[in-house]
Amino acid sequence: MQGQSRVCNKLHHFVKKFRKFLQYPAARSRVCTVKPRLKHVADHAGVSQATVSRVLNDRPGVAESTRRAVLQAMSQLGYEHGRLRPARRTGLVGLIVPELDNPVFPRFAQAIESRLAREGFTTVLCTSTPSGMGETDYLDVLQDHAVTGIVLISGEHSDTSADHQRYHDLRDSGVPLVLVNGRDEDLLDIAAVTVDHAEVTRLAVAHLASLGHRRIGLAIGPSRYVTAARLKLGYLDGLERAGLPVDASLMTDTIYGIEGGHSAGATLLPLGVTAVVCASDRMALGVIRAAHERGLEVPTDLSVIGFDDAGPNAFFDPPLTSVQQPFESMASAVVQLLTAQINDAEAATPELTFRPELVVRASTGTAPAAPVGDDVADARSDTSTARAT
Repeated sequence: MQGQSRVCNKLHHFVKKFRKFLQYPAARSRVCTVKPRLKHVADHAGVSQATVSRVLNDRPGVAESTRRAVLQAMSQLGYEHGRLRPARRTGLVGLIVPELDNPVFPRFAQAIESRLAREGFTTVLCTSTPSGMGETDYLDVLQDHAVTGIVLISGEHSDTSADHQRYHDLRDSGVPLVLVNGRDEDLLDIAAVTVDHAEVTRLAVAHLASLGHRRIGLAIGPSRYVTAARLKLGYLDGLERAGLPVDASLMTDTIYGIEGGHSAGATLLPLGVTAVVCASDRMALGVIRAAHERGLEVPTDLSVIGFDDAGPNAFFDPPLTSVQQPFESMASAVVQLLTAQINDAEAATPELTFRPELVVRASTGTAPAAPVGDDVADARSDTSTARAT
């Protein structure tokens, strides 16, 4: 991982240097001193990167006037025709993750990296964060460095409000891509691997219903994400199968993480829920914290189920029941889809879906005879405070 960090640092410095170069429009008419890329020409000609790629590779489907505009842009920018043709056999594979604080992403990264290494590839790990380089920045840099392929985990491909044209451009440019978890429906030409998110919440609701719970809350991420929508569908289906009524007030969407779970708990607990299904283990921890603040005990008063099971859930207090992603199987599928594209540009681009597994621990139990009301919860909280002082 230390070697990967050095590579990412180099990429970061490259982006900063390149952005500085773009601040001087007059320099565009000179011969470029940085490594050229399709985006330069596409922006200058007013076309997509996919169109530039078609021109460079003499593919059909490009109007003659557009072809001339692209070639003229290349000439004005000082690029030679052959210099823009990327060499895709560098042996580097870019792996873009949202963060490393969440144990899900290191777990995926390690599983994918080890399998890529066995295939002779070196992984470049890129962490996309709001305060640092974003996904688009990394895609630009990785394409500039002619990586052999790119894997994106829980990226903008799951955001239905995002512009996904960049993925299509990369694919049309011949860059093998694999998306992990939540491929939007406009990305059917991009290979993907995902866990069955609907089955995640079905399993969770079925388990809680078998324990006698009838008021089951749902805490998921922002509704614009494909994964959140699928989790909600599975939750509703689970309620229907269990013969339980749907109460829209028991479904809340918030930010991912402990803070989001805590917020969801603060919303759901006053509504008399006896159980909460969460979109991640970290959200589940936030719900448990909110329950403890109200004087509730888990699982005596409230059952909580997380999702992912990537961290040390067995060592939490209480040990957390969670729906587990099959990380190893999914990682193998990612590498198989990626190498298939590397070996054959016309390889199929399916979305391979994997079934999750419910891992029952001590954070779920039999439903209480009646939901704990605010008065009882407040009394317990006051008692706990008095003991602490």
